[in-house]
Amino acid sequence: MFTLETTATAAYVVAALLFILALAGLSKHETSRQGNAFGMAGMAVALIATIALAIGRHIEPLGIGLLVGAMTIGAAIGLWRARVVEMTGMPELIALLHSFVGLAAVLVGWNGYL
Repeated sequence: MFTLETTATAAYVVAALLFILALAGLSKHETSRQGNAFGMAGMAVALIATIALAIGRHIEPLGIGLLVGAMTIGAAIGLWRARVVEMTGMPELIALLHSFVGLAAVLVGWNGYL
């Protein structure tokens, strides 16, 4: 039977597959747009699953505010850096974005520990 937890887990698996397809697409110049689209779709699926799971578990308003705040701050930093970076600074932008991925992994691990 489908529960909210199993549906969210399935959505996370789909998101992970989309992220893998994004990495494969970004490895070649010809498929980079498609890879970018896969990455955006994967993040959208993961965010929707996370929000649905939080609402289904009756998260407190503070938790929803923190979730929306974190998404807003992350989107603002990403959009700002993507707009101001020059093509010669692309390696630095990629390094910055990878740092955020690492930070997210640390925070997820810390949350799992707590």
